[in-house]
Amino acid sequence: MTAGAKNMAEKGRVVALCGGVGGAKLAFGLARILGDRLTVVVNTGDDFEHLGLHISPDLDTVLYTLSGLANRELGWGRGDESWNFMSVLEDIGAETWFRLGDRDLALHVERTRQLRAGVPLTQIIGSFANSFGIRAEILPMSDGKVRTTVMTPEGMLPFQRYFVERRCAPMVREIAFDGAGKAEPTAQVRAALRDPHLQAIIICPSNPFLSIDPILAVPGMRQLIEDAGVPVVAVSPIIGGKAVKGPTDKIMAELGVAATNRAIADHYRGLISGLVIDAGDAGERGALDGPTHVTATLMSSDDDRERLARETLGFAEKLAAALRAVEAVST
Repeated sequence: MTAGAKNMAEKGRVVALCGGVGGAKLAFGLARILGDRLTVVVNTGDDFEHLGLHISPDLDTVLYTLSGLANRELGWGRGDESWNFMSVLEDIGAETWFRLGDRDLALHVERTRQLRAGVPLTQIIGSFANSFGIRAEILPMSDGKVRTTVMTPEGMLPFQRYFVERRCAPMVREIAFDGAGKAEPTAQVRAALRDPHLQAIIICPSNPFLSIDPILAVPGMRQLIEDAGVPVVAVSPIIGGKAVKGPTDKIMAELGVAATNRAIADHYRGLISGLVIDAGDAGERGALDGPTHVTATLMSSDDDRERLARETLGFAEKLAAALRAVEAVST
């Protein structure tokens, strides 16, 4: 462990902004190092109602990943899953495009029951995380209803219809976050970003447009991050002009944005202090305006996840040290 990462692990708190599969991998590495000093603020723009149940795909992916229950092959759902429920749905002609495993179903049923009883989503997720033995704090970005929708040549599609049912096939013309204007950060999210022991904010390598933008669309969220007074480090989801997982590069092309690390840096301009990029993209470093850390960002194993988390924390600590030096000179 680098000295910077060790300092953060032993003394400070870290907040990570996270979506699903890719982001959850880095969150896993951060959790290994930081334990209960980590808070993960998770996108809920993907949440939707299905078969009468409230589904929270990104939150559940983070819960399963950090607890070690995730399906390593698929990247989502549980690893010890069976599919009897889906089989019966198929037999009776019901919708089966969004697959809910038998064990996974328990979370959706219990979450829906508690939400209908008036329990906030934040409290429900905290209870689930505790039951799974997760030491890190897992927080929905808001308890308000925010729903990502995608404008396509066929009209507006709810995110899961676009992402799962249509497998990202329709062209993306615009992305909207319905309800974001009425949502707000929870008291827990505010407390995490205002914690006097906070040392860094990490933007995980989740899809900037579909996973991180919904978080930033919640009124007051961006300001909380800017006012935190700590380094904000983003890990790029792009390697060699392509997304490691998911439709990030496809969406960027359809929105007229080049699938480059510079485009990622530009997307987060004014918010981040530095960007972590893959070693294979080291040649792009000169085109980036701000501080950049080059390393292997592909996370194929748990050790990869922890190594990248350690390097990201070390980079954040270097940025923090540089900031302290500038402040010392100015005073």
